Amino acid sequence: MKYAKTVAVVAGSVAALGAATPAFAATATPTAPRISLTTGVNELTSTAPQIPDQVVNPVVGAVGQTSEALHEDGTVGRSADAVGEVAKAAGPLIGGLPVGG
Repeated sequence: MKYAKTVAVVAGSVAALGAATPAFAATATPTAPRISLTTGVNELTSTAPQIPDQVVNPVVGAVGQTSEALHEDGTVGRSADAVGEVAKAAGPLIGGLPVGG
């Protein structure tokens, strides 16, 4: 009987405490975080290490020289022609699949 009385007293105390305590409500409505492309780019650029011009400029120059050499050599034009010929030989496609005929 002692255990039953103890349980009843504890349960009654918890119930009385719950009834006596006022409910707390949030005073401000929660808002969703502001996420946008601009915010993301700004976050990335602010945390990215700054690469000095002495490193970037030679790389950009080398890429420019290579693209000019390929263009003058005619490699780009020949590659485009080859892709066009393969596309013509493949026949009509819908979604990458050949059209039955």
